[in-house]
Amino acid sequence: MRIATEGSVEDLEELKRRLAELKTEHRDLDDVIARLIEHAPFDQIQLQRLKKRKLALKDQMSRIESQLLPDIIA
Repeated sequence: MRIATEGSVEDLEELKRRLAELKTEHRDLDDVIARLIEHAPFDQIQLQRLKKRKLALKDQMSRIESQLLPDIIA
């Protein structure tokens, strides 16, 4: 993935596309985690890995969202 250093339209569109993919994966992980918890007993290690992946996705989404927001001079 390229970082939008020049702010070109292509870079911004790529960031928006990637953000949408990450949001979809994040939402899907929510569903998987919920289904896993419903069916006791469940694998705690698997649950931890899914939650860790979900947090990593959230971090990536935050970074991309901050790149998409225009710089605001306070």
